[in-house]
Amino acid sequence: MQKRKLGKSNLEVSTLGLGCMGMSFSYGPPKDKQEMIALLRAAVERGVTFFDTAEVYGPFINEELIGEALAPFREQVVIATKFGFDLGPNLDFRGTKSAPGLNSRPEHVKLAAEGSLKRLKVETIDLLYQHRVDPNVPIEDVAGAVKELIQAGKVRHFGLSEAGARTIRRAHAVLPITALQSEYSLWTRTPEKEVIPTLEELGIGLVPYSPLGRGFLTGKIGENTTFDSSDFRSSLPRFTPEALKANQSLIDLLAKIGERKKATPAQIALAWLLVQKPWIVPIPGTTKLHRLDENIGAASVELTPGDLREIDIASSKITVQGARYPEKLEQLTGR
Repeated sequence: MQKRKLGKSNLEVSTLGLGCMGMSFSYGPPKDKQEMIALLRAAVERGVTFFDTAEVYGPFINEELIGEALAPFREQVVIATKFGFDLGPNLDFRGTKSAPGLNSRPEHVKLAAEGSLKRLKVETIDLLYQHRVDPNVPIEDVAGAVKELIQAGKVRHFGLSEAGARTIRRAHAVLPITALQSEYSLWTRTPEKEVIPTLEELGIGLVPYSPLGRGFLTGKIGENTTFDSSDFRSSLPRFTPEALKANQSLIDLLAKIGERKKATPAQIALAWLLVQKPWIVPIPGTTKLHRLDENIGAASVELTPGDLREIDIASSKITVQGARYPEKLEQLTGR
């Protein structure tokens, strides 16, 4: 697989990364550990070098899985993880129990990093993101804490997740940001207005999570799809039967282009992201080998300027129905 550099940093990763959250968290019960280890190692064999996790996924068990699976390939891979929540035995990021509070106080950041280092079985975290902006802690203090971790050799690169343009600028002035992770896809184009121009100006890479719209853009989810209560999507406004039905026209568009290109809707959705900027690296998640292969295949799909115009014109006429998060979680984004 080809490589890309995240912004002006020297962090080079595979054109497509692998989002690992769903292996342990959010999409139903944790998957079989040995099967997931096999999948992660298969991804390495296929040229994927960029893996995304976070302490909150589980909590903790996703980092442990990544640490065990990727230990034999440590020199070949780039592992990104995240801090920013108070975690305990009764806390659950999805908000279905008592949701954890944000915590990016410098002493907590350092504590979280130590925990991640142990679970990931590494001496240095390649890329450490603040998971969500904490309004109670100046972003300069957060960047300062990560800067100290970099100076101590415990972290290589600093990232933010779901931050707004002003916060990005303030953090970057203290410590250069390597990457911003935010939701970005054909059905979530919010970053295009302010965030992407800011990243371009400052030389920061973009790592889109949920590049396939949490599975919707694969074309495999429709208005009759039901989600178990342990599946995060059961609580999302965009996944109500009404919203799924209303948003189907986006799938029809991807399928139409895909037919012409001999590609699946998912591959067209990923190819569209890849062609937006050379410093964009999507991290589609999967727990299935055939989906991993399908996603990797997107890197070979070529969209012409004509294809892109067609997608833009058609998608501009589609108003996506439903918020991407419940209000409580939506408030944590774009700060």
